[in-house]
This record gives sequence, structure tokens and C-alpha cells, in this order.
Amino acid sequence: MQYELGFIGAGNMAEAIARAAVDHGVLDASQIIAFDPAENRRDAFASIGIQIATDNAAVITQSKQILIAVKPQMMQDAAADLAAHVTDDQVIVSIMAGITSSRLSDAVGKPLRVVRVMPNTPMLVGAGMAGIALGESAQNGDQDLAMKLFGAGGKAVTVDEPMIDTITAVSGSGPAYLFYLAEAMEEAARQLGLGEHAELLVSQTVLGAAKLLNESPDSAAELRRKVTSPKGTTEAAIKHLDGNKSTDVIINAIKAAHARSIELGKN
Repeated sequence: MQYELGFIGAGNMAEAIARAAVDHGVLDASQIIAFDPAENRRDAFASIGIQIATDNAAVITQSKQILIAVKPQMMQDAAADLAAHVTDDQVIVSIMAGITSSRLSDAVGKPLRVVRVMPNTPMLVGAGMAGIALGESAQNGDQDLAMKLFGAGGKAVTVDEPMIDTITAVSGSGPAYLFYLAEAMEEAARQLGLGEHAELLVSQTVLGAAKLLNESPDSAAELRRKVTSPKGTTEAAIKHLDGNKSTDVIINAIKAAHARSIELGKN
């Protein structure tokens, strides 16, 4: 086949994956083909130097590996094209949330070599986190290209497929939890009279804390302890959070996301 990788769907996440692959030398742009029904998305891929196909069938028939980057609600359309054209030699990389490898295989009507991936949006800035799992009919080694692709845009780990729902709840949805906290911090800054500087204060604090957590040998708990002086300002805030069972609220929120991921896979 002419192309190493073909994209079905060329949205923002797909573009981040493609750009990371080309920028880090995982693949040359000439080794990638893509299709999306939206002209502006096709143009974005063409600007990288990627070949644009006329439809999904053209992607499938010309690619060794096919990356499905459409919304889960569009799975049936992608499955119909796969059913008509996919071969047993091709690997399917899916970033569709909640769609298990067995469900995709059932929709196509035959076993597929599916590699499931749950990335997150910081991949758009080269700081993504992805979980990668072999589907039940995949072969050892089918995940190799996916590991390189998603590693180029951040970091990636391999897990068993049932853990993809947990990855979805923790790191897939995780950026939204931090954005939610940042929103609250900005509002507090405004209420306390720092409206002019609220966004910068919060964004730089979140960035610095994330960088420290990533680079320090200390755990999150130890880093928090180090900044929480007895009877100090931070301790006052932490006591308020603990008094309102904030840890339980966060844990239960992540469990709710996990349950929803499982539910999406069943419906």
C-alpha cells in the first residue's frame, strides 16, 4: 500500500497527531493520507503536505494503518466503509471514546486488529498524555506505530483495554478538571480585586505547578505538604477544602466520568 497511515476524520486532535508525527520524524508527510468531509479540515492537512483523499474508501484502500478520528456517533459510517474495504493485514487505530474493539469489529462484521487510544487535548501543544491498548483481535506489535505517534505529541503508556475507560476518566477528561479549577481561581482573584491580572496569575501558577510536579521527584502529596506551612495561608485554604470533603468530590467526579465512558461503550 502507498501510505503508512491514513486518517478517517481530520479534526483538531487528528491534526495534532499528524503534525507531531511529521515534526518529530515519525512519518514523512508524503506517507500520510487523510479525508474529512469539511473543506477547512482538508485544507489544514494539505498545509502540512499530507495527501487528501476523495473519500474514506480511498484512505482505507491505500493505507497500512488507519486512524479513526471521528466522533463516536459517526462510528457506524466509518464501520460501513471499513466493512467494504478493510483487509486482515491492516491495523485500525481508534481514538473514539467508549467504542471498544469488539464493538467496532461487530459493526464491521469481522474481527479487526484494533489499537485503542485515549489521548487528551494538551497534545495540541505537544504535552499530551495517551493510553494505548491492544484490542482483542490485535497482534503484539500492532501498537508500535501508535506508541511513536502519541509519544511524539507528549507521553503514552500501554494498558489493558478495559483500563481505557479509566484513562478516559483520569487523563482524557483531566484537562477539563484543571480548567474548572482555573476558572474558580480566576473568579476568586477578580472578587479580591485582581481582575486585571487574574488570568495571567492563574495560568502561570497552573503551568508552574504542573512543571514542578512533572520534574520533581516528590509526589503530589509531598509537594503540597512542602507549600503548606503550619497556621499559614495555604493551610487555611486546605482546611477549608478538607472540611468540605473536596477530595471525595473530585474522586467521585472522576468515577462519574469512568461510568459514563463504560455507558458510551454499551449504547
